Amino acid sequence: MPPALSFDKVTKTYLRSHLGMVTATRGVSELSLEVAEGEVFGLLGLNGNGKTTTMKLALGLLRPTSGSVRVFGREPGSMEALGSVGYLPELPSYYPYLTPRESLAYYARLSGVPKAGLEGRIDEVLRSVGLEKAAKRSAGEFSKGMLQRLGLAQALLHQPKLILLDEPVSGLDPLAIHDVRELLLRINRAGSTLLLSSHSISDVERLCSRVGILVEGKLVRVLSQPDWSAQGGLEKIFVDTVRPAA
Repeated sequence: MPPALSFDKVTKTYLRSHLGMVTATRGVSELSLEVAEGEVFGLLGLNGNGKTTTMKLALGLLRPTSGSVRVFGREPGSMEALGSVGYLPELPSYYPYLTPRESLAYYARLSGVPKAGLEGRIDEVLRSVGLEKAAKRSAGEFSKGMLQRLGLAQALLHQPKLILLDEPVSGLDPLAIHDVRELLLRINRAGSTLLLSSHSISDVERLCSRVGILVEGKLVRVLSQPDWSAQGGLEKIFVDTVRPAA
């Protein structure tokens, strides 16, 4: 059985042209990583060190300059791969005049989710992210935290086997962070694989079985829970790892 997500010596170089001069910037460099089906894997790194690039490569939104990416053994961006992946971006955005229910119905149609049972599924995900009481309000009235909850509902709507979460608790208050953390653990226990990036090291410690640390686009360390428990905690390891580069 193939892993849920695999990167084989993946390099992504961004080329920018200005006034006839071309500048090359590395997003990720020689990234090799496997995320096993059913695990929760965390990505840690300072801003601009490749976390979002990694997720966009997994989604097929970016193509690697070299190397290969596979989602359950399939090409990222293919219909088969996309049908098995959910994605929560760091800053989800929705049509301000649509309600959560209308937004989810719209994106369900775009994603090819069958109409049969859709209303019930929308009710279920709105309940799971705590938006059932706001289901009739327009998204233009939502706080950042409420938009984050709606983004999570969209990511879960089609019951994907792999869920990519870029800063999943960004903008949430402490109670909402607790609720989202518990929700993600339930989703994982139900069989979904999670890949998440976060600046909240405590949340990564609580959620993840393994963690990778990116420094200047390179995966420099991969640790499991026993590793960081035996070495003074994940925050200490992270700071010691990234400080020389910073």
